[in-house]
Amino acid sequence: MSLIEDLQWRYATKKMSGRAVDQEKVDQIVEAARLAPTSSGLHPFKIIEISNSELKKKIQPIAFNQSQIVDSSHLLVFAAYDEYTKERVDAPFKQQEIERGLPAGFADDYKNGLFAKLQTQSKDQHFEHAARQAYIGFGLAIAAAAELKVDATPMEGFINQQLDELLELEKLGLRSVTILALGYRDEENDWLLNLKKVRVQKEDFVINYN
Repeated sequence: MSLIEDLQWRYATKKMSGRAVDQEKVDQIVEAARLAPTSSGLHPFKIIEISNSELKKKIQPIAFNQSQIVDSSHLLVFAAYDEYTKERVDAPFKQQEIERGLPAGFADDYKNGLFAKLQTQSKDQHFEHAARQAYIGFGLAIAAAAELKVDATPMEGFINQQLDELLELEKLGLRSVTILALGYRDEENDWLLNLKKVRVQKEDFVINYN
């Protein structure tokens, strides 16, 4: 199937069956997110992968008791940097130098200019920027899941601060952004399954400057 056909197939599954997703498929979905482009190659987000049923039970009330939390096979929590530190900006450029065989300091002018700009911004501005990068990976993970015929439910309906505390994300310098529940649809009990996919019409979506 083409990507468009895969995206036509997928929907935000409202009731999952509890059937496990093969770890190989979960790994491919995570890899799609890892390969996402990010601003200046900073990749300022991480994925917390959760399959532990007891932990999912603790998360469910934080997510307004949505059933997909516990009925999913895996939860992928996308968490972004809480701020850009010098070390966090230096690290990806250092990695590029090593893996591409570039001379040390190859991109110092660009990197230093970038960090100087970041220093004029607040921690909240840093997080908002990092969260936007996380959403790029999030979108690719959703597309990869559709290609693999794994149901995926994007979830913003949770109390971020409580989830951060439960997962102790502050210790990692992270804040939660969104959750992707992975699993398989419960075909008998999902009210949304057979309803038509509805999106804004193309003529109302695309603004052409020809």
